Amino acid sequence: MGDEHQTQATSGSSESALAKTYDPRQSESRWYAFWESEGFFKASSEASDTRETYTLAIPPPNITGSLHMGHACRTTFEDVLTRYQRMNDKNALWIPGTDHAGIATQVVVERQLKKENLTRHDLGREAFVKRVWAWREESGGRILQQLRKMGASCDWSRERFTLEPALCRAVNEAFVRLHREGLIYRGTRLVNWDVSSQTVLSDLEVETEENVQGELFDFAYPVTDGSGEVVVSTTRPETMLGDTAVAVHPDDERYQHLHGKTVSHPFVERTIPVIADAELVDPEFGTGVVKVTPAHDPNDFATGKRHNLEEISIFNLNGTVNEQGGTFAGLDRFEARKRVKEALEERGLARGSKKHTMTLPRSQRSGTIVEPMISTQWFVKMEPLAKPAIAAVEEGRIQILPEDWTKTYFHWLRNIQDWCISRQLWWGHSIPAWHCGACAHITVSIEEPSVCASCQSTDLRQDEDVLDTWFSSALWPFSTLGWPDDTPDLKRFYPTQDMETGYDILFFWVARMIMMGLHFMGEVPFSRVLLAGLVTDERGEKMSKVKGNVIDPLDVIGGASLESLVQKAERAGAKPGGIKYLKKTYPDGFLPYGADALRMTLLSYSPQARRIALSIKRIEGYRNFANKLWNASRYALMNLHDTQLNARPPSAPKQLPNRWVLSRLGAAVDAARSGIDGYRLDDASSALYHFVWDEFCDWYLELSKPLLASDRPDVVEETRQTLVHTLDAILRALHPMMPFITEEIWQRIPRGRIPQGPQDATDKRTIMLAPYPTGDADGRTDPEAEQSLHTLRDVVVAVRTIRAEHDIPRAKSLQVHWHADNPAASQTLGEERSLVESLIGGTLIAEDAPEKLRDAAEHFTNAAVFFAAGIRGAVPDVIDPDKERDRLERELKKSVKELTAIEKKLANANFLERAPAEVVEQTRQNQARLQSTKDQLERALKRLS
Repeated sequence: MGDEHQTQATSGSSESALAKTYDPRQSESRWYAFWESEGFFKASSEASDTRETYTLAIPPPNITGSLHMGHACRTTFEDVLTRYQRMNDKNALWIPGTDHAGIATQVVVERQLKKENLTRHDLGREAFVKRVWAWREESGGRILQQLRKMGASCDWSRERFTLEPALCRAVNEAFVRLHREGLIYRGTRLVNWDVSSQTVLSDLEVETEENVQGELFDFAYPVTDGSGEVVVSTTRPETMLGDTAVAVHPDDERYQHLHGKTVSHPFVERTIPVIADAELVDPEFGTGVVKVTPAHDPNDFATGKRHNLEEISIFNLNGTVNEQGGTFAGLDRFEARKRVKEALEERGLARGSKKHTMTLPRSQRSGTIVEPMISTQWFVKMEPLAKPAIAAVEEGRIQILPEDWTKTYFHWLRNIQDWCISRQLWWGHSIPAWHCGACAHITVSIEEPSVCASCQSTDLRQDEDVLDTWFSSALWPFSTLGWPDDTPDLKRFYPTQDMETGYDILFFWVARMIMMGLHFMGEVPFSRVLLAGLVTDERGEKMSKVKGNVIDPLDVIGGASLESLVQKAERAGAKPGGIKYLKKTYPDGFLPYGADALRMTLLSYSPQARRIALSIKRIEGYRNFANKLWNASRYALMNLHDTQLNARPPSAPKQLPNRWVLSRLGAAVDAARSGIDGYRLDDASSALYHFVWDEFCDWYLELSKPLLASDRPDVVEETRQTLVHTLDAILRALHPMMPFITEEIWQRIPRGRIPQGPQDATDKRTIMLAPYPTGDADGRTDPEAEQSLHTLRDVVVAVRTIRAEHDIPRAKSLQVHWHADNPAASQTLGEERSLVESLIGGTLIAEDAPEKLRDAAEHFTNAAVFFAAGIRGAVPDVIDPDKERDRLERELKKSVKELTAIEKKLANANFLERAPAEVVEQTRQNQARLQSTKDQLERALKRLS
């Protein structure tokens, strides 16, 4: 119905008239530039501003990144929260910024150098870092510009970068304090080593490749006393060069005779003890004997600590075998694997191999297989920091949503290991530590020292490593507000309220922010952690350039041809199968759906779902919703004439449709508020979507037409006031979700003043500063009106269904005979007769004798009957007997099927004994209802025959 409203409208003022169609490309950039230039996104720093604050810090995207659908999703959720709180008269601050992304950025620039046949070592450290800064100035801010396309209302005047001087100072301050407190130390540990980038990797930077087809290779170690041999199984034969033990299970009877003995290494002069270890060895796996290489395997490392084993590192940092490998020294690790196997064959020690499915750890950035390596690094002692972070969640000072993730949070923190924070990179935060060449003392200082703190020597060299990117990110909620200085912003906006991010970094980032916030600020950094899932394609598969299933938000917003989508996918390295999928799935490319349609689509999925399977068809549906809203607004504005928006809805509307729509409006905005407050943005958007489409557009606008055409001025004015108020409230309610189209329409509403709210009501420049609607202020709860209109609507639907089923032309007037046993329903149809008649295109005729409607075939010729909202009705002279017989037979078959199922349930003794009494009673009532329907259908069929 909504798409036809403009054709019914009378002419209105040109000032408020909307174009016939909505074009997001013409609207979105214009309104965003207006908002930003007017400073509407800025949080107030004025001391006189006593409003409650709402602060949310953006999870800083990497400067290497460009907008992807995950960013679009996060941005939408965060923008809804920020705009909503701003409209609730909060001093709302959404802090934007980017992360320097150490290894990711270094890899990007090194790839550029490779095209020039250069390496970073050719440039030297200082020149390379300058090159990275130059790249950052040119390309590093691109993603923040793209976030603007999504409508992000960040306070851009407070934009931060994790490597800017102020945040470097914060990082140095944090490092020095933690070191002074004994919480940062240097230690030798087993770490994830990227032999390509030659740096330590965090666990987050390691991706696990599943279901890799490998080999389980068996070889023998001779027992030193000549009493036999021990056969071990391994997927990495080359690491046997670093073996310092052979382990068996203490309860494995096959090997108990070997306890306390040693075996001889075939390639290096080393005898290796046989140890018994129940934690490491699974007697059922392989031969039940495990080679132990403490320097190159996490489990072996732990075993080595338990048994005080030697840790022999056999690899150089570039992945070649070092001098510990004897004759294999200098070989690449994978070439060494081949040579070791050959040498074992030559010595008669190989014992065969078999296929083995396994996992491989790969560097997220370089793709190289990660090598566990013993290395001296900087670590943070985590247990003392984790305990207060656990307590903060246990005591409810921080709420994690969805709550299921609380268990994961506790598991990680209660089993936490010390955090390796040093990285062997050139791009990042330099570690504020200086090594003395004279006495080897390490001086840790915020400022560069002139002399060694121990021996006063001037022979100092700064530590060459940089800090893990996550170290600076852990300080984000307070470093962005000026810490370590006690700034006005830090006093006003810390702690923040919400932290919205992906569940995959709950430990790597969120938990560390909590720990650092509590440690340095003495307060939790935020009250709620709002976790959202992964955006996938509509099949639920992770978006991948290779698969060709990546959906670029900018293509969705602005439109893209199939040809351009294919070209982009090919440049990104999509495989032929990916290109085929792309062509099959999006044969027409993307229309310019606009940011609002994309935002509403993302909001329609539960933010708490693990996976958000994005569908272009759903985006098309919300583009249609935007068009529906536009057309409804055109109708409303064209029918207002000189009516202006008042501060409140009509205080006591008399017309049923006006009473009803205000009641339903109140319920919808209350549901929206509840959804946003509870981080159920899907519930909030759904409540508004269904109110706008199903009730406001499909019913109220239709009901308003005869009222606006009334010859009574009071009815017309009441309806105009209700119409403009409801439209205004809809726009304000939808604004956090669909900011562009709501601003475009809202600007056209004639008003004397903005609807009164807690804000300054004199600022009419933007909907952003209008109050978010409430059920009490903007609605009029009216259960009686809702029930009456429900009755009216059911009757109209029933008659329209008869007209459609029997192909009755709209121009043909119908006679609808009716009787209601319910006095309220009878009163509604009596009072609203003219309104109903205008909607059904016919005449209502009340029947005092109910039997005429019960046996309609005996009193009316070829009558179609209906029963709706307690009203029996008959529409004569519309039935084709043959078609009606088919319809009745279908209905009878359906009723018999349902009745049989219920009778079977009621015949089940277990159901009658175990089901709650009210359930059994309801089932019996359903049985009686279906039996009555069946009887009526059988009588109707009998009359036709």
